[in-house]
Amino acid sequence: MATARRMNDPQPRAGERIAKLLARAGVASRREVERMIADGRVKLGDAVVTTPATVLPNLKGVTVDGQPVRAAEAPRLFAFHKPSGLITAERDAAGRPTIYAALRNALPAGTPRLMPVGRLDLNTEGLLLLTNDGELKRAMELPSSGIPRTYRARTFGDISQAQLEALCEGIEIEGVRYGPIDANMERRTGRNQWIEMTLTEGKNREVRRVLEHLGLQVSRLLRIAYGPFQLGDLPRGQAVEIPQVQVERFRKGLKLEPIALSAPAPVRHAAPAERRPPRHGQQRRRKPDPSRPIDPDAPRSPPRSRRSPRRK
Repeated sequence: MATARRMNDPQPRAGERIAKLLARAGVASRREVERMIADGRVKLGDAVVTTPATVLPNLKGVTVDGQPVRAAEAPRLFAFHKPSGLITAERDAAGRPTIYAALRNALPAGTPRLMPVGRLDLNTEGLLLLTNDGELKRAMELPSSGIPRTYRARTFGDISQAQLEALCEGIEIEGVRYGPIDANMERRTGRNQWIEMTLTEGKNREVRRVLEHLGLQVSRLLRIAYGPFQLGDLPRGQAVEIPQVQVERFRKGLKLEPIALSAPAPVRHAAPAERRPPRHGQQRRRKPDPSRPIDPDAPRSPPRSRRSPRRK
């Protein structure tokens, strides 16, 4: 009886699905990996993998397009200030420039292959996060994760704060239901205004469609935050790596499983410039506050005079 009961017990799964392992290794998102497998591009030894449900203890012997796959490195996250006019894709059939053309000069040497977390439209600019971990990418994109995305829109037309506050109940447009949106009027000049909107679903062109449904014309759209990560004063077209401590804290909040890691390739960073103490009577320049929303149209203060004050 004991032997029969032992034979009938379900066997514990010794490993993970190959699609999940490849996504963690940064090959592609899990959905893209499934397409690669369907196209016969993934092999285990000499055998073509036919199902993404194949369970493996690791990626030893696995190749994609004939290239061996390394074990997963530590999840890394980069913030990129995407300019307007770039496609969020690796390549474009129409030959339009993509974010990867700009990232070649923005990222340090030795950076692993990165995947965008979500997308920004061609004419939308601002914060775009990129990661080498397909599982982290997927978790951050899922609406069920409830990660807020904050946008600032420059619009033209007539709108009231009461109309914007009504969006907190959600809205249906042409049969598509959009969830609650926290919208606030920031500044108005005549019929032009800046509106800040925070949402958690991130459906295709959601911000533009909602504002156009309200009778507004959107002339500029920026994403200024994704979860706890802020655009701050990051220059347009530049990228910066988010500290590993913050990434791990964020992953724990998403309740992602710990993974076995390989040592990442060493990346050389420029030595920090030596700071000099301020001169007598001179104030130290403050660092930009990343938690403060940017205002592209805000007038800049004139440069301070460097002349020392007269002695009485």
